[in-house]
Amino acid sequence: MSQQPTPAHPECCSGLMLPAALFIAAAGTAGSLWLSLGMQLKPCPLCYYQRALVICVLAIYVVGVLARVKPQSVLHALALPAAGAGLGIAAWHVYLEAIGKLVCPRGIGGLGSAPQQSLAMYALLAIAVLCGALGGASRRVVPAAAGVLLAGLMAWGMIKAVPPPAPPQPYPGDRPPVCQPPLPSRAT
Repeated sequence: MSQQPTPAHPECCSGLMLPAALFIAAAGTAGSLWLSLGMQLKPCPLCYYQRALVICVLAIYVVGVLARVKPQSVLHALALPAAGAGLGIAAWHVYLEAIGKLVCPRGIGGLGSAPQQSLAMYALLAIAVLCGALGGASRRVVPAAAGVLLAGLMAWGMIKAVPPPAPPQPYPGDRPPVCQPPLPSRAT
């Protein structure tokens, strides 16, 4: 006997999460490609991880949709570790920028830095993926919790694996073409 959607189980809204997550992952992938190919920015290791993870999320969704994976909450649960790890790495990257350990290039349209834009994209993606993974049903909490745990472990491992940044190189203007430590004359 199936349950009817109620306010406690808003499964009617979970169907909206797949197109939302797919769109956000596609936009994040396009944005990351534009940063490298269109704006000629050189990604640092943290940028590489963020870019690779959003491409993985997009691939999971595209293959899942083509394979007609049902229920959709399974597809979201599969994307959750990569989306969550990307969110964790983006948050760490912005933190390093905020405390002055890294100077990062401006993002698309000059609206914040590239890591700040990545963090905003990953926050939206993580909300869509997590809401879709839960799907309004309490029986989906364990897979979602496992996905969040794996995301945390993946982010931690990737952050720990990043080599120390190379010595800063002089750059034109106020921002470098790659994330790097601040120049000695600009350090506070």
